[in-house]
Amino acid sequence: MEQAQPQVARAYRFATNRQVNRELIFALILGYAFGSIPFGLILTRLAGKGDVRDIGSGSIGATNVLRTGSKPLAALTLLLDCLKATAAILLAQRLFGDQSAVFAATGAMLGHLYPAWLKFKGGKGVATLLGTLIPLLPIAAAVFAVVWILLFLTLRISSVAGMAAAVSAPITAAYLGNETLFPMLLGFALLVIWKHRENILRLKNGTEPRVGKAKI
Repeated sequence: MEQAQPQVARAYRFATNRQVNRELIFALILGYAFGSIPFGLILTRLAGKGDVRDIGSGSIGATNVLRTGSKPLAALTLLLDCLKATAAILLAQRLFGDQSAVFAATGAMLGHLYPAWLKFKGGKGVATLLGTLIPLLPIAAAVFAVVWILLFLTLRISSVAGMAAAVSAPITAAYLGNETLFPMLLGFALLVIWKHRENILRLKNGTEPRVGKAKI
């Protein structure tokens, strides 16, 4: 009887681990489903603005939506792209526990950047990254927003503001000593920079347009 107890304990741990692993996978899928909702594309079509992918950079994000000439649509896209990540994380935590938050956040970012139903051509992830920070690391979210707003208002170059804000996230996590979130946020920042690679080339060539001004 005593020999059976360790076996029962191991079986219980194995079953529990499998259950936890399934829940984390579900959290990742949930995050991806939320993150891949292309609000920019949906809103512009509903507003009769056509396909946002056919103008500007071809992105589904708020900056490209702004190129349709509608500031309200761009603002709403930004808000929804942000909150879809927040909603995914909060729902995953409620359903699967706090440890699922990182998986839901990762899914949300990947879903926005690479949505399967848009042939993996999504947005650039700035607003969605902010949405992951709001529930996970509010201080980093505040720093992110301040960096983003200040640089945007000063330079009027959306790409610079977005990339700088993204980089601020892992820096803030490191400063706060949050070793759990730092690797994920560093990965997110690198993804955001990668998605801005064409903007970086235009910045280097001096041809990156400023918001509110015609392209050079």
